[in-house]
Amino acid sequence: MGKSRTFLAALITLALTAAACGGQNAAQQGDGSLSGTVLVDGSSTVFPVTEAVAEEFQRENRGVQVTVGVSGTGGGFKKFCAGETDISNASRPIKDAEATECQAAGIEYEEVAVAIDALAVVVNNANDWIADDCITPDQLKAMWDEGSTVRTWRDVDPSWPDTPIKFYAPGHDSGTFDYFTEAINGASQRSRTDGVQFSEDDNVLVQGVSGDRGAIGYFGHAYYEENADDLKVLKIDGGNGCVEPSRQTIQSDTYKPLARPIYIYPKKAAAQRPEVAAFLRFYMENVNELASDVGYYPLPEAEFERYDQVVRSMTSG
Repeated sequence: MGKSRTFLAALITLALTAAACGGQNAAQQGDGSLSGTVLVDGSSTVFPVTEAVAEEFQRENRGVQVTVGVSGTGGGFKKFCAGETDISNASRPIKDAEATECQAAGIEYEEVAVAIDALAVVVNNANDWIADDCITPDQLKAMWDEGSTVRTWRDVDPSWPDTPIKFYAPGHDSGTFDYFTEAINGASQRSRTDGVQFSEDDNVLVQGVSGDRGAIGYFGHAYYEENADDLKVLKIDGGNGCVEPSRQTIQSDTYKPLARPIYIYPKKAAAQRPEVAAFLRFYMENVNELASDVGYYPLPEAEFERYDQVVRSMTSG
């Protein structure tokens, strides 16, 4: 379709929609006149998805600036509940204490799952002692649990070498840290801290593990896929055999216990602004394709439709 026909079709659609909605703000209908700023912060895991959506949205809406920060899930909620952002990226559901903080500040929001992510447990490419590159949750717990006395690989399995382990993990403000720690150790803050290099920047973790023969770390599966040549991903034996993270195993819920949904939390008041409403609708219209492009996986259809309706309802103004 040529540009003139596309523009004419857009005008006709705009006119019909405006009539049907009783004159709803035309900027909200995507006629190219949008302007303003959308402020997003939070999870480094959700960042690649939201950033991809933001880039595509800004190409079509040159007057809108979408800023996407990376403060970690916990750090993002602090800003969100302080009224500093419009949308918070989160790799876990909001905690009760965070929800209470938002409520006290009068911040109302919706929880919207946007994709499925999995955590990848990775080791150095030179690690050749783990049979079939497969590890169990119990072995991971022995390594990562609070108070762990594991210092070398032999401490985990006597058949493994007496090579010191260097641990790499997301920071404590990261939802990825919370998720892994709860899934493996049983509580979101129950993690060893000695001998661990923590960082909110997943690229720091990638560089650390790839540069140390005895290293082990974890982060979002999308980051592993971007760096697959530099790292070795471990399969997880959750009781039904060794399972490697992949699109099939993650979407079929057979990669356990390290697959999970990821979220955005839009502020209800912000969603009434035309530029934020348009961004949120654009997000849901394009997230399945864009999430796949950056290594995440679409939600099951029925679940996606439920969250899509939540966004439509909160932006109908």
